[in-house]
Amino acid sequence: QVQLAESGGGLVQAGASLRLSCAASGPTFNNLAMGWFRQPPGKEREFVATINWRGSSTSYAASAKGRFTISRDNTANTVYLQMNSLKPEDTAVYYCAASQYGSAGADTRGYAYWGQGTQVTVSS
Repeated sequence: QVQLAESGGGLVQAGASLRLSCAASGPTFNNLAMGWFRQPPGKEREFVATINWRGSSTSYAASAKGRFTISRDNTANTVYLQMNSLKPEDTAVYYCAASQYGSAGADTRGYAYWGQGTQVTVSS
């Protein structure tokens, strides 16, 4: 089983940057695609970014492209989400997820394991 733990969230002003981390444990981490999702208050969970098993391919939601960067360090069993130029509409609980496959897309059904979430709040 893969276990995930997010960290790095917090309260920042618009225009600031944050780096989220997702520490993973389990024997198959290096073989699995990873993703970041977020759930704004009062809204459904939405896709943010994904990265394949070896970190050679990434994909982003339109709202994240150009501002956010997903990366992974398989030696450290860690996935990152660098968030720049944050906006109030980025306020959400951010979730790290591990797919059951080596690559995955925007659908939550492609991810079998989920972290507990970390709160990101961006003030105007």
